[in-house]
Amino acid sequence: MFFRRKKENNKPPQWLVVGLGNPGLKYQFNRHNAGYLCLDVLSKQLGVTVGNVKFHSLTAPCDIAGIPCLLMKPTTYMNESGQAVAAAARAFDIPPERVLVLTDDISFDAGVLRIRRRGSDGGQKGLRSIAAHLDTEEYPRIKLGAGKKPTPQANTADWVLSDFFPEEKDDLRDACERACEAVEWIVRGDIDGAMGRYTQ
Repeated sequence: MFFRRKKENNKPPQWLVVGLGNPGLKYQFNRHNAGYLCLDVLSKQLGVTVGNVKFHSLTAPCDIAGIPCLLMKPTTYMNESGQAVAAAARAFDIPPERVLVLTDDISFDAGVLRIRRRGSDGGQKGLRSIAAHLDTEEYPRIKLGAGKKPTPQANTADWVLSDFFPEEKDDLRDACERACEAVEWIVRGDIDGAMGRYTQ
């Protein structure tokens, strides 16, 4: 891995790396917070603390492969994530193709990773909000499998707000670590390489 472990960078960010989730301890290990959990792993690897309050988010400036980035955990709650993302993108004049979003996806089992250059929200309301506020679906995302519903009839809202099962956590951790490696590939400009190497 090519991470540069600098805690501060005075240069404006060239990328936003956004982990989606809901703030608060009661949501901490929910399936819907896979993006938050992944960003926590990334920030630990980078040696930074995502604790600055800005753009309706907790943020941290960092370098990834020598490129200035801003890590973000929107605190708007999932369904309004786009408010935070758009505010930061406007402030730093960052185009949608350099807004990388880490998100849960209940279409896949825990441990599965999908990388997309663009695409529809697939029913994920955080992605829908980002697309609405950026006025485009042309932004990259890394989808972390958050476990399929136990039955098709199960309530989706209840499922995404339930915690990962203990037996899923190792798989999720592994997926987060692979996602962090993929972040680096993408920030360096090789999303095709990241898709080929890390998409399952």
